Amino acid sequence: MRQERTVQSNIFDLFAEHEIGRELKAMSQWLDEHRDLLGLVAQDLRRHGVKETGREGLPAEAVLRCALLKQHRQLSYEELAFHLEDSASFRAFARLPWGCSPKKSVLHKTISAIRAETFEAINRVLLTSARQDKVERGKVVRIDSTVTSALMHEPSDSSLLWDCVRVMVRLLQQADAQGRAIPWHDHCRAAKKRSRAIQFTRGRPKRVQHYRALLRITRTTLNYLEQAAAQLPLAAGPAVELWQAQVRHYKPLIERIIAQTERRVLAGEAVPAGDKL
Repeated sequence: MRQERTVQSNIFDLFAEHEIGRELKAMSQWLDEHRDLLGLVAQDLRRHGVKETGREGLPAEAVLRCALLKQHRQLSYEELAFHLEDSASFRAFARLPWGCSPKKSVLHKTISAIRAETFEAINRVLLTSARQDKVERGKVVRIDSTVTSALMHEPSDSSLLWDCVRVMVRLLQQADAQGRAIPWHDHCRAAKKRSRAIQFTRGRPKRVQHYRALLRITRTTLNYLEQAAAQLPLAAGPAVELWQAQVRHYKPLIERIIAQTERRVLAGEAVPAGDKL
């Protein structure tokens, strides 16, 4: 049989004067003012067919408070079990029965039984209370994030132009496979060489020279692609139709990259973020 709340609190449950202790005490007082939340947790903990007799489990109040402790302090179940046994402030907040020190398996089993809908209802009650007390309006979401390395390079103008040439060469090779080959040259190595030179060249005049060469290579390859698109009719089959769709997708993007590079590098214009790719 599981009780909904701890009937009698312990007189030795005292919170530390530390900032964390004062914070836990304020949270505990708020929970005491909203005891109706315990009914939601108790319903999640009741399992169909379980008898009302037998050993008592953790009260619903203790389960809810342990769940809030875990989330608030960002603890694992093993860390939570340790702090509940070691910290007087944690035990005072959790309202654990006298002599009870739940293991991590018990904490995991009971806390994971609380449904997401229950946590959402608790969060809504918390937001309503915060609005009434003029503490928080609940219109802004604050998140914390961690920067991690990813397989993504910085989208500089030179790297974008190199990507354009690489994609267009791939499309031209696919066009050759369709049997409608046109005379064209693979400028991938030259484009990559210019892109690397821009990356490691100091001084604007020298970089502009490499940019002009890279732009010329990109325009030439784009001209090859336009000729190939004109010679491959849509009626040639589904493979050609798919190829033409890729060309229609990439062509405006390539033209946009060329335009933004000319504006930013050659003309020295400050391109707005909305105009960049």
